[in-house]
Amino acid sequence: MDRRSFIKKAGIGAGGIAAATTLAAPAIAQSRTDMVIVSTWPRDMPGLGVSAQRLAARIAELTEGRINVQYFAAGERVGAFDAFDEVASGNAQAYIGADYYWKGKHPAWSYFTAVPFGLTYAEIDAWIKVGGGQELWDELADQFGLKNFNAGNTGVQMGGWFNKEIETADDLKGLKMRIPGLGGDVMAKLGASPVSLPGGQIYENLVSGAVDATEWVGPWNDYFMKFYEAAKYYYYPGMHEPGSMLALGCNKSWFSKLSKIDQLIVEAACNEENAFSMAEANGFNGAYLDKLINEHGVVLKQFSDEVYDAFGDAAAEVFEETIQHGDLTKRVHESFVKARSEVGRWMLLADTGYTVQRNRVLGIRV
Repeated sequence: MDRRSFIKKAGIGAGGIAAATTLAAPAIAQSRTDMVIVSTWPRDMPGLGVSAQRLAARIAELTEGRINVQYFAAGERVGAFDAFDEVASGNAQAYIGADYYWKGKHPAWSYFTAVPFGLTYAEIDAWIKVGGGQELWDELADQFGLKNFNAGNTGVQMGGWFNKEIETADDLKGLKMRIPGLGGDVMAKLGASPVSLPGGQIYENLVSGAVDATEWVGPWNDYFMKFYEAAKYYYYPGMHEPGSMLALGCNKSWFSKLSKIDQLIVEAACNEENAFSMAEANGFNGAYLDKLINEHGVVLKQFSDEVYDAFGDAAAEVFEETIQHGDLTKRVHESFVKARSEVGRWMLLADTGYTVQRNRVLGIRV
């Protein structure tokens, strides 16, 4: 049937076609929505800051502008630690950050970034996506009117920068250290004084002596923070953040009003950035560790077994206290422990078993 015959038989004249066209335009226009994203990271900070900016740009790109994204780095609209309230209140539509910053609001938030003796990137990804982690995260976030997605990872972090050698657990006593989350609680058990500072304020506090030590991420990120100007000893591995998962936290009311396709696009963009940020960290950390050691005289040190055992004992106490908060925290902890055991055993057999033998045969060493 040709077009003219179809229009005639359907009873649609030229006026009807014009009317249909007129009606369609507002519907398309109404599908456009604004998305203000606030971040806990400074603008253009290598690693974390750039990752957040990349995710914001990707959401706008994939939705072809249907989601009009405005991105604000830490301090540009609200302070880094004010991002949660800005989104929960509806003043902004999403934040990009580390959810353990919000443990004061509910201790279970810590598990959805990193906890001491916790999950590596591969393990936490498995827990979130197929081990029940996302469902528990949703239950927690729902209490605050949020919907959260994993949107980045730093991998196993370094133990931190210290202005003195840490040979025994006693060397931690009285130390003022920038370390957030439950990792900070572990340090407190061992006599240190944990301090919570946003990334943009760490360097000045370390240089001034307001803190004696700090953890941040890994060689690539840390190199650009210039911590080597204030602290000489660089310890590994970090017990506190073995696979720090970053988050896009959306205002749930706003997110639920998006079309289904745009909801899926936001989630897909987060998954893409989650994988890329980990690849990026792994790709750069080795080269920047060499630069720290060879160009800036950084002394690489490994925590002793004695110190690590003390970390383990303190972490057990912290977990026991944390799960007393309530039923949800207890269920999150139990699910986390199950994933750590089941996925961890497999990783020990597969990935760890292989890399240990490969590196031994090829002579690859720290």
